[in-house]
Amino acid sequence: MLFGQFGQIIGAFKNKKQATPVVSVQEVTEIENIRVFEAPGRVLSQHRVTISARISGFLEKLYVKEGDHVKKGDPLFLIEPREYQNAADNLRAQLTLAEKQHVRAKELVAKDYISKSQYDQTLAQRDMLRAQYNDALRNLGYTKVTATVDGQVGMMTITVGNFVSPASSTILTINSTDPIFVTFPLEIKDFTLLTETDGADSKNRKVELMLPGGQIYGKAGVQDFQDNVIDQTTGTVNMRATFANPDNELINGELVTIKLFSNKTVKIPIVPQVAVQSNQAGKYVYTVDDESVAHLTYIKVGAQEGNYYIVNEGLKAGDRVVVDGVQKVMPGKPVNVKNSD
Repeated sequence: MLFGQFGQIIGAFKNKKQATPVVSVQEVTEIENIRVFEAPGRVLSQHRVTISARISGFLEKLYVKEGDHVKKGDPLFLIEPREYQNAADNLRAQLTLAEKQHVRAKELVAKDYISKSQYDQTLAQRDMLRAQYNDALRNLGYTKVTATVDGQVGMMTITVGNFVSPASSTILTINSTDPIFVTFPLEIKDFTLLTETDGADSKNRKVELMLPGGQIYGKAGVQDFQDNVIDQTTGTVNMRATFANPDNELINGELVTIKLFSNKTVKIPIVPQVAVQSNQAGKYVYTVDDESVAHLTYIKVGAQEGNYYIVNEGLKAGDRVVVDGVQKVMPGKPVNVKNSD
C-alpha cells in the first residue's frame, strides 16, 4: 500500500517536471547605432502668398491658370490700365510745364524781376506735381501684377471681367514648392531621448520621408527647426524639416510619415526577431529571471538590424529572452532553460 502511494507521488512529480516547458534563451546585447524616431508629418509650402488688387478697376486679363508654375516676376493678371495711364499722362504734362516755369522763375528772381515768394511758389508747384506724378506711376504699376515668389498657382476666386479693389477677396494664391517644409510632432518622451542623445548638436538631423502610398521619397531632408514649447494638449514638440522638391512631387497639405535620425550614436539594446511576439496590446517578449520564471514583457522596437530589432523601450543589456519554445511558455510560470547563448 505504501509502495503504491510512493509510486503515485513519483509519477506526479515526473508529470509536473515534464509539464515545465523547455526553452532556449539569449541575452540581450547592445550595438552602437543612431536612434530613429517615426512621426506623422504634413507638407507645408515655405511661402504661401495671397495676391490681391492694390487698386480698383476691372480685371482685364489673366496670364496664368490654376495649377501653373510661375517664377518670381512672372505676370499674373492685368487690371484695366487706361484710367491710370491717362492720369499719369495728365500729371506728366502738368509737371513738364511746372518745371519750365520754375526754370524761368529762377532766372527772373536772380535779376530781381520777381519776388522770392513768387519763385518759391513755382518750386512748391513743381515738387507737388512731381509727387503726384510718382504716385500716379505707382498706381499704374499696380495694374500689372507679378509673382513675388517662385511657386504654383492655387485656386482662383475671381475671373476676368469682375471689378476688383483692395477691399475685394484674394484673387489667387501662390504656394512655393522648392524647397518645401514638412512639419511633424515628436512625442515628449522621444524628444527627451533625442535631446539626451545629441546634446547641443540638435540641428541639421537627417530626415527620411515616406509618401502616403508607402514609397520612400527619393531625397533626404534636414531637420532645421524645433519649437521651444511643449504642446500641452498633445504632449508633443513641433519640429520641421526642409526637403528639396525639384519635381513638385510633394504637395502642400499632403500627409506623410517622417523618420528622424539622431546626429550622434548611442548604445542601443537589440533583441532577436524570433523572440518577438505580437498581440493587440503591441509587441512583447518572454524574459526569464534568475529563478527561471518567465515574464511577459512589452517592448517598443525600431528599425531592423539583420535578424534583430533595435529596442527603444522595455529591455536592457543582459536581460534573458526566450528564443525557442516560446509557444509553450506561460507568463509567471517556471521554464526549463535548455541553454543560454
